[in-house]
Amino acid sequence: MSQPHSTDQLAGKLLIAMPGMADPRFETGLVFLCDHSDSGSMGLIVNKPTDGVAMDDLLMQLEIDGGIGSAGIGVHFGGPVEHGRGFVLHSSDYGANSSTLRIGDGFGMTATLDILEDIAGGRGPDRVLLALGYAGWAPGQLEGEIRANGWLTCDATPELVFDTPDAQKWQSALKGLGVEALGLSSVAGRA
Repeated sequence: MSQPHSTDQLAGKLLIAMPGMADPRFETGLVFLCDHSDSGSMGLIVNKPTDGVAMDDLLMQLEIDGGIGSAGIGVHFGGPVEHGRGFVLHSSDYGANSSTLRIGDGFGMTATLDILEDIAGGRGPDRVLLALGYAGWAPGQLEGEIRANGWLTCDATPELVFDTPDAQKWQSALKGLGVEALGLSSVAGRA
């Protein structure tokens, strides 16, 4: 069975929240865009950890035996939609089931329980970011927010998404574009 693949130009990119973001849940947010199509967009905030919630806590609630693979994995606030639902953004070395969405060359996203069991059992992906909830946009909504200077976009790298400390991801993404945070304005210009 073939695995779903996201092919849009924005899928696999990072959205960098601009200063003045009206929604405080996205303030200094960095969103990994998992899917973008004519039906809308879906992404995961990758730099906002939840306070005091770890993967082992979720495994216990789901009655999955925690293991060596889940030790030390935190949980992120993935976005304001369906915060009771979990999503695992991971390296592309994992794809044990057909429900893994391949995103570009270096990422996958899986939202089924078997990935949690595989991680706990030490059979999961090398790199993992677990998120509760997601960010979603209706058709055309995200494009409008980008045109209104709500977001910058940049390429996503596994190093930035998985290895950079959460508190440094937003500024690191900006620096990758050659932009300093202090130089940003929430007002779009017209030439």
